[in-house]
Amino acid sequence: MNPFILLVSALFLLLSGCAALERQDPLRISVAGLEPLEGKGMEARFAVHLRIQNHSEKPLDYDGIALDLDLRGMSFASGVSDQHGVVPRFGETVITVPVTVPATAMIRHAFDFATGDRTKADYQLHGRLGGMGPIGGRRFDSKGEIMLPTPPEEMPYEPLNQPSAEHPSSN
Repeated sequence: MNPFILLVSALFLLLSGCAALERQDPLRISVAGLEPLEGKGMEARFAVHLRIQNHSEKPLDYDGIALDLDLRGMSFASGVSDQHGVVPRFGETVITVPVTVPATAMIRHAFDFATGDRTKADYQLHGRLGGMGPIGGRRFDSKGEIMLPTPPEEMPYEPLNQPSAEHPSSN
């Protein structure tokens, strides 16, 4: 067979295959909540609740998720989960992913929180939502703000083991 005809045929098949792929609406994934989990050693663990919104006319099947969470522009935590399910068309779902915070990240962020705003933190979330079928998943990248719990009102400080005026100590 003529190599030119073979090349043109292959190019035609490639272009028609690309045209068959649908344009995918971007995923909208945000942090819906954060809860502490039991840590091990010098690591902290959290359950990150992610809200996944599907702005497409077709349901979104997922099979696994991997994510990295940055706080205030610095790496904070990472995690994976083998959960699978479906986000309905024009719908949303919340999934929970356990993440690990290394000791170095905890120390780095402790210094940052001591000198910065303690009421909120900007976050960046990036990762991959595993897909079923030939496409094999979708990457995501989103930014937002996490409101941090406010510390309880400070209680008046009363030193312990101090003699009171009513009962002076005898030496």
